[in-house]
Amino acid sequence: MQELLDIFVKSIFIDNMVFAYFLGMCSYLAVSKTVETSTGLGLAVIFVLGITVPVDYLIQNYLLAKGALSWISPTFADVDLSFLSFIIFIAVIASMVQLVEMIVEKFAPALYSSLGIFLPLIAVNCAILGGSLFMQEREYTSIWQATSFGLGSGLGWFLAIVGLAAIREKIRYSNVPAPLRGVGITFIVTGLMGIAFMTFMGIKL
Repeated sequence: MQELLDIFVKSIFIDNMVFAYFLGMCSYLAVSKTVETSTGLGLAVIFVLGITVPVDYLIQNYLLAKGALSWISPTFADVDLSFLSFIIFIAVIASMVQLVEMIVEKFAPALYSSLGIFLPLIAVNCAILGGSLFMQEREYTSIWQATSFGLGSGLGWFLAIVGLAAIREKIRYSNVPAPLRGVGITFIVTGLMGIAFMTFMGIKL
């Protein structure tokens, strides 16, 4: 249990997808204009990462890895389908994003309209694919570890985009120099938030 908590906390604060690896920056910068839309997209990212990472873990360990098909028959012990991992992971992500898009359109049409093209673009959000690839690289030993990592990574991305959106809403009432208005001040704030999150690297887990 302690190990799962360590993975969860580390993926939120220390290995934050935005501030540690700069993944998902396109949606992060474009949708973070208001807290409402940022919250909607952030929750969608949590859901997609929380589902796709453990599903990709099962696919990786029981279908794609070398010897993973030995549960079918000993004759498949030498089969290695790991070269298909990229396309399979993307297919799983696209399926989950389509499900999220249908749910949001059905139950929150106003949010669906405000998110626009960025909701389906979660399918090609590098933070989502990065979660599955990090899971694969770190060789987690159980689906619970993969799930903890996926949920933590999604929550970390959620905190990053909602935090930036809250700051951007306040900045509208500030006297920002004309050359820095818009994307310029957003990059500066993102850099400062990244430095702030670096302080969590001192946490010993």
